Amino acid sequence: MLGRPGEHRPEGSDRQSGMAVRRTTERGAAREARRRTKAAEKRASRGVTGTPHLSLLRAPSQARPMRPLAGRIVVATYNVHRWTGLNGRSRPDPARAGFVISELDADLIALQEVLRPFGGQDPLERLAEALGLHVTFATTRVHKRGEIGNAILSRWPIAGVSMLDLSFSRLEKRVAIAVQLREGSGALDVVSTHLALADRTRHRQVRSLLEHPRLRETPTVIMGDMNAWRKCRATRALDEELDTHHNEAWPASFPAAGPMLALDRIYARGASISEIDVHASRAAKRASDHLPVVAQLDLEGAAPAGD
Repeated sequence: MLGRPGEHRPEGSDRQSGMAVRRTTERGAAREARRRTKAAEKRASRGVTGTPHLSLLRAPSQARPMRPLAGRIVVATYNVHRWTGLNGRSRPDPARAGFVISELDADLIALQEVLRPFGGQDPLERLAEALGLHVTFATTRVHKRGEIGNAILSRWPIAGVSMLDLSFSRLEKRVAIAVQLREGSGALDVVSTHLALADRTRHRQVRSLLEHPRLRETPTVIMGDMNAWRKCRATRALDEELDTHHNEAWPASFPAAGPMLALDRIYARGASISEIDVHASRAAKRASDHLPVVAQLDLEGAAPAGD
């Protein structure tokens, strides 16, 4: 190698320079390996072995007063956007979204984009405990900050829980988490999901949900972020095959500061929805980029799901 004019390079300097570069590269690779190992150990400590998967089922230490699983109950769906709103992703604030959820005073709540961080206390478990609700969670993917996925909060004990993998695209991991509720003679299946952005994939996901045998046996409510920003095959299938609501149009829930799109929806099979609207409190407009959608679900006198 030639140096600058007039520069004298000691013999062997090129070899020493190459060795220094290799040492620097090796140190960088070692740091990256340690980082990956540490992240894997954190995931292992939380039982995260792969995605998607079920990772939480918990009862509160002091549950809400029990009531029959019949008549009219309040249900809600809410995309909490990893607990971030106007404060931004660098400063998540689970307490703010938790306050909004407490405002809903709902019997059943489907949550999407829930973040359960690897370190510190789990905001989802803290929220369920504070509200006296049963909780379950399915991990959709692992983020550098923790697990991200869908959750269900329930007044009633969860008799069973299952998960349907809706990851039909390599680019997007998606799941639906379903719980079975049984109280006295009452029965209800509850689904929380977050559908894909691509039309074709979203339609396949909807067909999987509609054709699932479990969701045809019992009255079912399907809630979530349907990414229904326009009419498509997926939304037409949902509207045609499931009970929707009394309104002529779905209430807009996104973006929270000035809602224009009805991304978040609630459907029922074997039950009926009598009222539905967005919860647009001052806190809700700041806690997430979505507003919660709340509905009155009528279980009384509902026909069997298969009829």
